[in-house]
Amino acid sequence: MRISHEQAGTEPGRVATAAPGGAAGTAAGGRTGRATADGDRSAAGRESYRDVVRRLASAQKAAAPGAPAYSILVNRPLGRLLAAWAYRRGLTPDAVTGISAAFTFTGIALVALVGPGLLTAVLVPLALVVGYAFDSADGQVARLRGGGSVAGEWLDHVVDSIKISTLHLAVLVMAYRFLDLPSEAWLLVPVGFTAVGAVSFFAMILNEQLKRGVAARTGVPTPPPAPVPLLRRLLVLPTDYGILCLAFVLLAIPQAFFWAYTLLFAGSAGHLVLALLKWRRDMVRLAQTVTSGA
Repeated sequence: MRISHEQAGTEPGRVATAAPGGAAGTAAGGRTGRATADGDRSAAGRESYRDVVRRLASAQKAAAPGAPAYSILVNRPLGRLLAAWAYRRGLTPDAVTGISAAFTFTGIALVALVGPGLLTAVLVPLALVVGYAFDSADGQVARLRGGGSVAGEWLDHVVDSIKISTLHLAVLVMAYRFLDLPSEAWLLVPVGFTAVGAVSFFAMILNEQLKRGVAARTGVPTPPPAPVPLLRRLLVLPTDYGILCLAFVLLAIPQAFFWAYTLLFAGSAGHLVLALLKWRRDMVRLAQTVTSGA
């Protein structure tokens, strides 16, 4: 499963530096911090919901390169609506991350404990989709409040890393307990999906950190990513976490769900192989940049 900033819920800018006296600047607490937080809530209350949504849309950052269509066309706008709601109620980005985790892990628990059926076919995708949208909203709330924090980005990444693995482990438990599979070898599908998701997420984060480090050491900024055509975003839909969330609608027909899940795994694994080859070439070029700048 390909994980991008959009898919992981790691909105670029979550750790943006706040203006002096902004929300991020008062994270240490104290009287000034409380006064600023009260001011933020007061300002948010005066701004209409529609105005907040419009302000977010106008200041929206460019989509992460390679982010699939669902993440850009569905999850980001939905997250924008939730971010405006959360901002007007004075919620912090960490609180929004907590709401995201509550929805997501409720859906994951239902997969493992309740198993397939009409009830889970409705509740699981609903919980996962809402959790994913709130995962996009936390970074947008941070921008509305003037900037995020390193602690906030850490929390966001930790929650993402837990959900990426536990969702597939929940499918493994469900398949073992409730599904009549042709062979126990099919249980390797969610095991493999767990590995693909973890490696994809780790490699994405590592790529970003290494590029930042090289840019800081050499003073050569990382070139902006090339525009990604819509067709390519559509072609990588099988790797999209959002599509995986929607696939749980098929829990009403357990065998259909497992076949669809297996196809998503195959597409994600194939894409990861190609992505790793590209990322390796990128790292070789980065190493050459460091050598030439030494």
